[in-house]
Amino acid sequence: MLSDRLLPALPALFGGTLLALVLFVPFVFRSYRQRGEVGLGPALLAFGFLVYGFALVAYTLFPIPHVDDAWCAVNAATSHPQLDPLRFLDDIAREQPTPGLRGVPANPAVQQVLFNVALFVPLGAYVRHYLRRGVVTAVLAGAGVSLLIEVTQFTGNWFLFPCAYRLFDVDDLLANSLGAAVGVMFAPLLHRLGGRQRALGADVARPLTAGRRVLGMLVDLVAVFLLGGVLATVLDLVVEYGFDAQVAEQPWGALANSALKPWLPAVLLLVLPSLRAGGGTLGQRAVRLRRAGPDGTGPGLRIVPALLFGGFGYCLLVGLAPFVPGAGGLANLMAPVCLVLALTRTHRGLSGLVSGLTFTDSRER
Repeated sequence: MLSDRLLPALPALFGGTLLALVLFVPFVFRSYRQRGEVGLGPALLAFGFLVYGFALVAYTLFPIPHVDDAWCAVNAATSHPQLDPLRFLDDIAREQPTPGLRGVPANPAVQQVLFNVALFVPLGAYVRHYLRRGVVTAVLAGAGVSLLIEVTQFTGNWFLFPCAYRLFDVDDLLANSLGAAVGVMFAPLLHRLGGRQRALGADVARPLTAGRRVLGMLVDLVAVFLLGGVLATVLDLVVEYGFDAQVAEQPWGALANSALKPWLPAVLLLVLPSLRAGGGTLGQRAVRLRRAGPDGTGPGLRIVPALLFGGFGYCLLVGLAPFVPGAGGLANLMAPVCLVLALTRTHRGLSGLVSGLTFTDSRER
């Protein structure tokens, strides 16, 4: 039973991490517009919320047995909902291994009830923290999510399976709702982890730090390679289902992949935003930075070497790697050099060192 409860944690962690990667760029944008910064605490809370959401799904679905007509015939009891409230008390009395309180922790029925309560404690805490609502809203949210889970189980994952492989149990609804109510008491811990609201408003300029500079670089890379992956996947599907096999095997496929991953995304997300006022890439705009010349004015033509020795230059080398010997090695060398130079006192990075440009907060007047 313990392994059944721990096993779904793995897909929950994987799914939460994958979704966090997809939502990383909009999260940084929203954080800087809402709070003026990201902050480690709010980022950890948001990541924990994603993992927790996937955990609820995983514990609803996994582990999945081999469900066929034979399995349904043997396990017909799971197709009939348990609608008697507080039946878990009878289960506790029946499964008590030894008389007295000493046997309670080892009672499987007690463990099941406590697990169902604990599973919804984070939901109540998150409802209170994010929505600023009280116990009633938390209980209603817990009951609603729990009901959705129980119906999913009762219908065999919405009729994907010939019968239900999990039991609809009204006691689970009660335990989950109780867990959500208990979670409200833990909301102050989330408030503390999330950090108090800063006195500075979201539109007040902040100092340029190494973490902020690196975060902007990371936003650029994640955005470029996510968009490149999407475009390359679309191309693969079009070639696979829109052309015959001989056309699909033409040598231009490698060049098309390099154009879509990462050249085109790099142009769209790094070059074009840099040509607008402020001269910042998508990532630099996300963390509210702009490039400036030595005299404090716009970057002008200095933006060209800044791009070639920055994220766009790195993406250019990555795309050339299949065709030009040594391009991949230069890209692998360029990445740590850009990172190390971004950590220096001025945080100008390799692009700023070559072009002479500096970074300032875009909120500065």
